This record gives sequence, C-alpha cells and structure tokens, in this order.
Amino acid sequence: MSADGTLSIGELASRAGTTVKTVRFYSDRGLLPEATRSTGGHRRYGLEALSRLRTIRSLRSLGVPVPEIGRALDSGDSDSWDGLEAVVARRLDDLGTELAALRWREAALRALHEGAPEQLAERLELIGAVSVPPSTSALAHYWRRLLPVRLSARLRSAVTEAAVPQPPCDPTPEQVLAFARLHALAKDATDHCLTSHRPAPAAHPDLLYDGLYEAYQLVETALRADRSPGPGEALDCYVAAHARALDTRDTPGFRRALTVRLAAADHPVMSRYWQLAGELTPHPTLGAADLWLREALTAGTTAH
Repeated sequence: MSADGTLSIGELASRAGTTVKTVRFYSDRGLLPEATRSTGGHRRYGLEALSRLRTIRSLRSLGVPVPEIGRALDSGDSDSWDGLEAVVARRLDDLGTELAALRWREAALRALHEGAPEQLAERLELIGAVSVPPSTSALAHYWRRLLPVRLSARLRSAVTEAAVPQPPCDPTPEQVLAFARLHALAKDATDHCLTSHRPAPAAHPDLLYDGLYEAYQLVETALRADRSPGPGEALDCYVAAHARALDTRDTPGFRRALTVRLAAADHPVMSRYWQLAGELTPHPTLGAADLWLREALTAGTTAH
C-alpha cells in the first residue's frame, strides 16, 4: 500500500484472492471506481474497493449477473443490505424457475428413455410442444372458450383457476406425459373449435356455476374418504343449482330429466381432460366431484 493509503491493481487483486484481469474487468465496467491514477498512469484504489470487490465476487459466485450487481452497488455502499436485498430476492426467484425447469427436463428425459422404442416419436412430439418450465396458458384458453359467454368475470376466473391443474414442482415421467397430453388435448380442441362438449346454455349461468362450486366443495370430503355416491346435502345443492339456472324447481321429475340431460351432455374429450388432470394433482378435481354427483343423482332416480 502506498503512503496515501491506496492500492495498486496488483495489490487489490492479491488481497481479494483474484487476478489482475478480473479487477480490470470490473473496473472497466464501472463496478470498481478508481481513487486516483499514479504519475505513470496506473490505477490506484482506495481500501473501500477491497470490500466492494469481495462483494462482487460473492454475488458472481451465486450467479448474479454483472449488470444486476452494478445496480445493487449503485443503490448503496457495498456493506449495505438495501441494494443487495432486491438482487438476492430476484436471484432466488430466478433460481426457483431454473430448478423447476431442470426437474421438468429430467422427468421428460426419463419419460423418453423409459418408453418403448415405438413410443419415442409420439412422446417426443408431445413433450416438445410444452414450454419449459411448462405453461398452463393453453389450458386456461381452452376453459375461456368453453365457459358460457354470459358468465361473470368473477366466476370465469374462479372456475378456470380450479379447473386448470398446475404442473407438479417435482414431476414424475408419467406426470410429464399426462401434462403434455392434456396440453395437446386442450390446444387441439381450441384450435379446431372442437367445443361440441360445451355445456348447454343456461338462463342464469352465474346461478348455475355458483351453486355447482358450492356442491363441489361439499362433496370433497366424500371424495377424500372414498365414499360411494349417494344422497345428501351435496347432491341437493347440485340439483338446486341446475334447477335455479333453468327457472324451475327441484322435483323427482326434474331429477329424472336432469339425469338424462347430463348423460347426453357427457363427452369423451371432457372425460379425458379430467382423467389427465387427476394424474397431476393429489386433490379431487372438479371433474371427479361432478362425476360423483352425477352418479349419486343416477342412483337416486333409479331407486325411485
């Protein structure tokens, strides 16, 4: 160290345990301000540059990009948490996304590796059509096309959120394939307007979907307990929702007619959707709840 308390570039590099080339790199990008220049034009640094350089190296070892480090250091001194907190938080978010992508890719590769040779082309096409990390935008778009036009924005959002399964954080190869098939099904149905399974229009769609949502919540306990479909509050709520939406009352005759109407509206695309969705979540799906209630309704009308 010179008499004025400054360090040469070599001394700074040595104290920080790095190279002159590294110090010069950060200096040229404005991350290490020079205190002065020697008479020979050589860079001189104050002692605060040592602390700043150690901070930069620590952040770089954690994968923080150089521009992000520059913004953090500009917002406060190198010992201040003010500027670094936001950078660390962003890096954590980025790392979470990177890890999710890696876990998805690993499971996808296992799905390809473990499949039979004749399945490789089909699986590769399915998996390759899904972004990494996977996006649920195609599924959400499918539901926006499927739901009644006159349904309120509140219920449209609530139903879509409940109906679209989130990709597992740590998927199995089978779940990667299930999501890829679900993505392909939804995209194909949307792109080719295959919406013949759209629910029949109701006079009051908000009344219908509000009531259905309540019925599905009521039946969740039965589904988790693996109870057989049967009469009760959930079924009464389910039938009442359909009755209110059609401006009629819940009667034995209405229940018989509703059984026939729902059976006719059943569609293989929707059945397949809920089958695949069920492979992606440990929680009962809306489809599983609806099926339980329809079976309860059928059992009740058959018994009478």
